[in-house]
Amino acid sequence: MPSVLAVFAHPDDIEFRAAGTLLLLRDRGWDVHYCNLSNGDLGSSILSRRVTAKTRAEEAKASCRSMGFQWHPPIASDLCIFYTEANLRRVAALVRSVQPAIILTHPPVDYMEDHTETCRIAVTAAFARGMPNYRSLPARKPTLQPLTVYHSLPHGLQGPLRQPVRPEFYVDTTSVHARKRAALACHASQKEWLDVSQGMESYLISLDEGDAEVGRWSRRFARAEGWTRHLHLGFGSEADDPLREALGSALCRPQRATPQRR
Repeated sequence: MPSVLAVFAHPDDIEFRAAGTLLLLRDRGWDVHYCNLSNGDLGSSILSRRVTAKTRAEEAKASCRSMGFQWHPPIASDLCIFYTEANLRRVAALVRSVQPAIILTHPPVDYMEDHTETCRIAVTAAFARGMPNYRSLPARKPTLQPLTVYHSLPHGLQGPLRQPVRPEFYVDTTSVHARKRAALACHASQKEWLDVSQGMESYLISLDEGDAEVGRWSRRFARAEGWTRHLHLGFGSEADDPLREALGSALCRPQRATPQRR
């Protein structure tokens, strides 16, 4: 059974950006692994850090159970996801244990540093997976299976300087959107926090509207997630595109607008 590893920053980031694609892979027999590097302990204006971290872990586990994914514990606190030797070794151990054919993660540049640093850590940990002299924490045997890294769209669907961001291709998540939405609803503590901190009104409505917007960009799908492949060097062949091979017609590249005749 092939495996896919999602490495994102906070509890609920996977549900917002990647759960539709992961559900499609799960339905096709893939083994899906889910890891947020942060415990989300700063994601509340009413709970203590300890209670918030515990609450968010239980919510993430419930979300994983609802989707049939395997949950992996976080390694850091909010705003403490740093590109350090210890964090790289921990994530390298996870990559070596899971031996994924695909890693899904944040884009290299996003609106907050936890996301950007998570991407950097995930890419380097994947790159180091086969280095026999690189010690993971805990120790795991090196593995050299071909691996393709894909980057999600940024939150807000734009870069931190408000520049438009478009993906390399789109995945049709229409058929699994209800399950994706139900999984996000498991993160009930985030409605209060997102409303207070980011004015998102309802995080579920934000999900609906965001996926519908990406679907409109595709010019084919009602709801979609967008992905861009990382450079293949150090990971596999230039032709490797396991997400396309697995999803087939549920995936499309951007269509050029047809010029209007005068």
